[in-house]
Amino acid sequence: MHGSTILLIVLLNAAYSVYGKAVSELPPFLQICHRSDPNLNECVKNSVEHLRPYLKDGIPALHIPACEPLYVPQVEISQAAGPVSVKSSYSDIKLYGGTDFVLKSVRIDTEKDRVRLKLYIPRLEMISKYVMQGKILMLPITGNGLARGNYTDIDVIVTIQGERYYERKTEKLHFRVIDFYVDFNVGHASIHLDNLFNGDQTLADAMNLFLNDNWKMVAAEIKPALEETIADLFKTFSNKIYGKYPLDTLLPP
Repeated sequence: MHGSTILLIVLLNAAYSVYGKAVSELPPFLQICHRSDPNLNECVKNSVEHLRPYLKDGIPALHIPACEPLYVPQVEISQAAGPVSVKSSYSDIKLYGGTDFVLKSVRIDTEKDRVRLKLYIPRLEMISKYVMQGKILMLPITGNGLARGNYTDIDVIVTIQGERYYERKTEKLHFRVIDFYVDFNVGHASIHLDNLFNGDQTLADAMNLFLNDNWKMVAAEIKPALEETIADLFKTFSNKIYGKYPLDTLLPP
């Protein structure tokens, strides 16, 4: 989820220099990257490191919300085939630990308008409200309440495919995301769902134990739906930002 946020932060450095202050007056945490720079990938990585300390509280000047915790209004997952057949909805999601990411590599192809990021997140903690109904390995599961999750050793690959287009309002060239792909692998996960089976504690404890013993299987089944949901969320968010500024402002020649 943080791959797109990282990219947006870097590209918006230039926008801030044009619409905010002059380059000579830029705050020390902002670093402009030029697409003609032969070391563009390294420049992007350095920009992220410069901004990292400010991500927890957000950057109002760049319209970047607080990332610690990162707030996601809602995610819905519907899995209707295989050993996991559930329909679940998560709301008021708070994610802790995302700003501790390690940006392992950046590959920006300016000719093909493509960006590829590799990240490592040591640990994520999630707290949210949930509603769930369905079956896992033929076992019925139903509940609504508070969901808690701890996820460690997370490898994330983000691939962003964009295109350039002429915007009549600004009479300039802009950029938009047409495809956003997310692939993540979790080293280990532990979860706890409150109020399963309408508060039947015996059944709830048994199901939580089962989920934690079989988390890999559950994660593998819902992974495609979750990746697609995350990709759609950040694609929409990205294009809202990109649509405001011309390409030469976001990433100068």
